[in-house]
Amino acid sequence: MRVLASAAALALIAGSATAAHAQDAAASAPALETPPTVAPGVVAGDPPDAAAALAAAAATGDEAPTQRDPLEGFNRAMWGLNMGLDKVIVKPVSTVYRTITPRPARRGLSRVLANLTEPFSFINGLLQGKPNRAFNSLGRFVVNTTVGVAGLGDPASKMGMKPTPEDFGQTLAHWGVKSSAYLVLPLLGPSTIRDGVGTGVAFFADPYRIGLRESGLSTWEQRGVNAFEVVSARSDLTDAGGDTFLETSLDSYAVARSAYLQRRQAAILDEDGSGGGGVAAGVDGSAADDAALNAAVADIREQQGATGEVPPADDAAPEPTAPESTRPDAPAATTPPSL
Repeated sequence: MRVLASAAALALIAGSATAAHAQDAAASAPALETPPTVAPGVVAGDPPDAAAALAAAAATGDEAPTQRDPLEGFNRAMWGLNMGLDKVIVKPVSTVYRTITPRPARRGLSRVLANLTEPFSFINGLLQGKPNRAFNSLGRFVVNTTVGVAGLGDPASKMGMKPTPEDFGQTLAHWGVKSSAYLVLPLLGPSTIRDGVGTGVAFFADPYRIGLRESGLSTWEQRGVNAFEVVSARSDLTDAGGDTFLETSLDSYAVARSAYLQRRQAAILDEDGSGGGGVAAGVDGSAADDAALNAAVADIREQQGATGEVPPADDAAPEPTAPESTRPDAPAATTPPSL
């Protein structure tokens, strides 16, 4: 099941802390020929297997997603607010952008935005003591900025330098800081206290953000750049099939929460298949995304099972119907009169 794009799309709607990295994943992932068919609360594909995600949680000492949402009432209210704003503002603007901008141009611009995150990935790789991943990010930035024409192309991936994104939230996790409670921020989306701190640090320390502030652009011009980042990210969400994934889910909040937390676990453990070091170097990136989404669905099913709200699958085979003549309530057959 090709879920790399769907996982990236969930990360996009999951908040600005991972939006740039999700843009890179969505831009580099092949487009879905058809959106994934998803029954209410169920991901199409193989049966959920949460073993990988549970091993990741055990390795980091983090709690299960259902135990990390003590503010669920507030979070659901913020989720509804964010989804409402997306419906009336962000998605319509993104639709216009997609209409007037050819797909190759959109993909190129998404790559440019992703390329601008590489220097901060380099810094965080060094802070985590991962020189291989750090210099891989630096190499990607140099190659894609020069040969790739400011990042419009991604020749670095063709040269074997796969994306190795790192952010300050991951750095804090590497330093042993617990993620604490799950939190949905107004406008920014899903996060945790740890990742929220990481987002704040990135605002001041990310070389791209520093360059933007020192570029001489006016305040409104800088806001225009930020607005374009949001619109491009929303366009990537649509390209990835994330709209269908969320809209056909029984509980979009629970799906996004579980997918976000599982995806962050995979990111912390470097389960991106880059081979740049980490406990899971060499694990295929799409397999890591499969494990994250499967674990998310397993978590949702567990909650539904606890409340007795497990809906039957849409494609469940109907129970066989006995022939009318064998039914207990069927009238007795009459023997035709002899002639």
